[in-house]
Amino acid sequence: MKVSARNQLKGKIVNISEGAVNSIVSLDIGGGNIIVSTISKSAVEDLQLQIGSDAYALIKATSVMIGIED
Repeated sequence: MKVSARNQLKGKIVNISEGAVNSIVSLDIGGGNIIVSTISKSAVEDLQLQIGSDAYALIKATSVMIGIED
């Protein structure tokens, strides 16, 4: 796989919540960290995503926000 995104985090799919159009996929990247992504239901089907499968979170963003607790 070659992509332009430099932030590529490998993990294991731990949950898929399917909706009518979109699905919410949770990826465990280790160290107690879970990345959650909303993708189309058809993308889940095309990629044949399943709980327990390995997958990558590919992150390409032009801005990153940082917040603090009040």
